Amino acid sequence: MARARVKAKEKSELQAVPSEAREHRLKLGQMTDAEVVQASLDGDSRAFGDLVRRYDQRLLNFVYRTIGDRERGQDLVQETFVRVYRHLHRFDQTKKFSTWIYTIASNLAKNELRNRSRNPLVLFQTLKKHWDADHRPLEWEDTQYKPDDLFRKRHIRAKVEEAVKQLPEHHRIVFVLREMEGKTYDEIADITGCNLGTVKSRLNRARNNFAHIIAPMID
Repeated sequence: MARARVKAKEKSELQAVPSEAREHRLKLGQMTDAEVVQASLDGDSRAFGDLVRRYDQRLLNFVYRTIGDRERGQDLVQETFVRVYRHLHRFDQTKKFSTWIYTIASNLAKNELRNRSRNPLVLFQTLKKHWDADHRPLEWEDTQYKPDDLFRKRHIRAKVEEAVKQLPEHHRIVFVLREMEGKTYDEIADITGCNLGTVKSRLNRARNNFAHIIAPMID
């Protein structure tokens, strides 16, 4: 249904532009990403706009789900396209363009979350909102941080560890393996000897319990 609406919108937009431009957009729409990239590099001023149309909404959905802020997500997507435009000549055309542009957007989103994590409360909120969004463990320290930033990071880490200690043992194990060690569900099942259903059930309870424990600590 959503795809149909997008197609209808694109058709309506095409009907509103001059025939020459419409024909050119249709031509671009039939090209692969690699062909459109090459057209842009060859001087086709409209080709990059086609790349933007192809990826704008997709990237916004991705970034929004990662950082949880649609307005900021729009800024990051715009910055993504700026970087793509500036460095398009560096793109390795033996690779997939979609992978490249998503990597740029992902790095910007990661930087956004890293900057937010300097605030302990925001770090916890990000952790809570995106428990299923990333398999990697929490990163507590970064050499780029200033001493006061590291102090705040260490402070929240101590609070997290204090809260984790209060979890029941069978909840604590799956929580630590998943949220602090970055293990997959399958790996946790192998390590604990539990089936996937049990792992997911325990992890869900552990997350809820952890949220109740740590919330007053960092309020």
